Amino acid sequence: MTLAVVRNITSARALPTQRDVEDFEQEIVDQFALAMAAANLTDSHIGNSRAAIFEFAGSLSGPLWTASCNDADTFLAGLRVDGQAHSTRAGKAGLVAQFYDFMISRYQGDIHALTGHVVQQPIDEYNRPSSPVFANVRIPPSETEVDQLFNQWRASIPEARKYLPAARDYFAASLWRRLGLRINESRMLDIRDWRPDLGQFGKLHVRFGKGSRGRGSKPRMVPAIDGADRLINWWLTDVRHQFGEDWANPDAPLLPSERHDELTGCCTRIGTNPLRDGLKNATKLWLPAWEGRLTPHVLRHFCASSLYASGMDLKALQELLGHEWLSTTTRYIHVRSDHVERAWTAANQRLEARFGEV
Repeated sequence: MTLAVVRNITSARALPTQRDVEDFEQEIVDQFALAMAAANLTDSHIGNSRAAIFEFAGSLSGPLWTASCNDADTFLAGLRVDGQAHSTRAGKAGLVAQFYDFMISRYQGDIHALTGHVVQQPIDEYNRPSSPVFANVRIPPSETEVDQLFNQWRASIPEARKYLPAARDYFAASLWRRLGLRINESRMLDIRDWRPDLGQFGKLHVRFGKGSRGRGSKPRMVPAIDGADRLINWWLTDVRHQFGEDWANPDAPLLPSERHDELTGCCTRIGTNPLRDGLKNATKLWLPAWEGRLTPHVLRHFCASSLYASGMDLKALQELLGHEWLSTTTRYIHVRSDHVERAWTAANQRLEARFGEV
């Protein structure tokens, strides 16, 4: 996207006409977009922010700086009546709130001098929709259920009607299960991203990690723990070369499609839908109780819960999953129902041992 040329709005000037008011309003939005670009936010995030602001502005009877909490109540209620999803409404509310924080922080004085209005934050603790993360808790299946699924899935691969796609889908799902990779992070891996020379187990260079708040890709190095090193070696040694001769090309996709590029003859990169379908079909066959509920992201939750139960601390899990905030990581952990009791017992045992040494 291209940003509009913005003028300096800090110099006082009168707003005698409606056109002047609209121009001033547009300049504030453009300044906000310029600030987001300076913060290295992605074009898509900037575009979504502007769209949400203009949508909110369209619901107002006056300029943006005149909005009240009642206006936001009406706007958000209207989105709900229109059938927009909870996550969509929460996202738009967050974008509008961010814009008003910007306007209050930078231009409150100028707006008051020019218009006489004191800008207030229309999105408050009462009307802001709760986070969709809490609205849709993804509780994963048990360790026994996941083992059952993947053991039967692995055993079925040699007899599959299409061996290569079956092996690929199993491999991708195993990365979600063992390392907590997101589906797009895994499909964007190239052969060069596997670095067996790094660390005790080798590491995957996840170049397209999900950044927060529109800040683009957030790369990270993911250790191939929990048997992932053996899994990757199996894939590269026994399977990947059967897709095509580009297996030795470090820039070739680690997860290829059966199709080949007409110009280069190299394998094309697999999309997300075939990988999702692979997990869906396997779940239907070998874990039918979870049909329609087990997704790549649920396996990411399973990975976090399983590793935490095995003793991995929260900080290490945060780095593995690529979360910016530790609070996000805690929402991925679903412990057994007796977790509190076991923690209490362990704490008392440590206390008794300490007193016993005195």
